[in-house]
Amino acid sequence: MKLPKFLIADNDDYPENTYVVHTEKPRFILDVDSEEYEILDGSDENDQALDSLIEQAFVFYENELDRYDDEEE
Repeated sequence: MKLPKFLIADNDDYPENTYVVHTEKPRFILDVDSEEYEILDGSDENDQALDSLIEQAFVFYENELDRYDDEEE
């Protein structure tokens, strides 16, 4: 199965948090509200590529919110 590069996630146990999950290596979960992230696959946290991917995750999230707003109108 082919997965999207990014997914938006939430959880009833943490209703105030919204997450973006990066499904490719380095795999991580980003809390878009606190801007904290957790690396899931043991990748190097100092990897410059990770910084770029986190920026891409924020852009993805904002674009998805814009799409949702457009659908509501």
